[in-house]
Amino acid sequence: MSLLKKPLKEIHNGLESGELTASDLLDASLQRIRETDGTLRAFLQVDEAGARRRAQALDQRSGNRGPLAGIPMGIKDNISTEGVATTAGSKILEGYTPLYQATVMDRLEGAGANLVGKMNMDEFGMGSSNENSGFYETRNPWDPERVPGGSSGGSAAAVAAGQVSFALGSDTGGSIRQPAAFCGVVGLKPTYGRVSRFGLIAFASSLDQIGPLTGNVEDASYVLQVMAGHDPLDSTSADVEVPDYLSALTGDVKGLKVAVPRELMGDGIAPGVKDRVNRALKVLEGLGAVVEEVSLPHLEYAVAAYYLLAPAEASSNLARYDGVRFGQRVAGENLIDMYSRTRSAGFGEEVKRRIMLGTYALSSGYYDAYYKKAQQVRTLIRRDFENIFDRYDVVVGPSAPTTAFKLGEKTEDPLTMYLNDICTIPVSLAGLPAVSVPCGLSDGLPVGLQIVGRPFAEARVLQVAHAYEQHGERLPEPKLGGGAQ
Repeated sequence: MSLLKKPLKEIHNGLESGELTASDLLDASLQRIRETDGTLRAFLQVDEAGARRRAQALDQRSGNRGPLAGIPMGIKDNISTEGVATTAGSKILEGYTPLYQATVMDRLEGAGANLVGKMNMDEFGMGSSNENSGFYETRNPWDPERVPGGSSGGSAAAVAAGQVSFALGSDTGGSIRQPAAFCGVVGLKPTYGRVSRFGLIAFASSLDQIGPLTGNVEDASYVLQVMAGHDPLDSTSADVEVPDYLSALTGDVKGLKVAVPRELMGDGIAPGVKDRVNRALKVLEGLGAVVEEVSLPHLEYAVAAYYLLAPAEASSNLARYDGVRFGQRVAGENLIDMYSRTRSAGFGEEVKRRIMLGTYALSSGYYDAYYKKAQQVRTLIRRDFENIFDRYDVVVGPSAPTTAFKLGEKTEDPLTMYLNDICTIPVSLAGLPAVSVPCGLSDGLPVGLQIVGRPFAEARVLQVAHAYEQHGERLPEPKLGGGAQ
């Protein structure tokens, strides 16, 4: 096993004992990036000089250096990093370097984690394949001819390939969980409001949430423990007590009630994915959990509702990119012409598509028919989950309807691409916590098991995921994953 694929606790113990240094870990990360990123292209920027300074400072520090001391991390490029370029994967922000950084960065750096670089992503988080990056696509470590998922595909690929020990992504409609499933890693979307969004470049403000991508469930608990908690700089941050997530990883799920929505195990789910999820459910049953089928009656409207709400919020959030204050500017004959030329040149096709969809949905005469109706559907979906959680502890199903598809396979059909998020979008609309954990291979590609909890029940979600991980099927290393094949 490559060094950065070892559990965070093991790496931390090595640092505390003096067997490892932060510089050793950084060297391993940079070496792995040199070996694999020419193929994967998971990074948009590697901050080698900054990472080296931080590693050396940590090595010289005595006493408690933090629970993540020296651990190399990658950060999705829509999370602001002071002094390090942040583009959200878009040409319109090329060259933009924030003067401040996100709250999650302050907390992770306070715990000693070392930023290695910024990860590639679908432009402004809009995509399910990482093919919508304004710079270049990222490839899947399991098969470089396939997508890593999106929009946090760079983060997922880097963790799967052992380039960093963990990475941060953001999840609007599944953008942590789906790439985690495609790349065979753990991806956690916390409850909306559990982790501060201050410093996250907004796509859809009522849906966006930052979360970790890691090699195992325990590592996800470590990282969440550091990031979670109220932030006065974020008006949507919830002032809710943060429990000890590690103490929840007991391996015991005996007596827990598991709900399996029949709508997420129907004809739209690939047979290989369905088979692996059913095997995982058998593992949970073998551990003493009670597994029963339920219904999410309004799930069929989730994708349509999401692709009205998210683009509507995006059309408002992206209005700030006009060439005046930051980022790219294209000269025009007058102010309006400059706006038009800048946005035409700076935004990619998918971003333009969603801005137009969202602007139309919010326009006079159509607001009630589209946006308001979608909000009503969102409420119905949330109530469906509330009804299930009155009787069950978690909801379990696939993280994605298929395994990773080939590059270019769906780029000409946006609607088919949008439907790829059918398993994750309902959870995002309801603002619930969910984790994707690997549950085996189908035709040599990873399958993700999605575990969903009631609001702020991340500890329960992690408990079930950890129990399955300890007894379920372990994945081999991917082609570009390092270690023994």
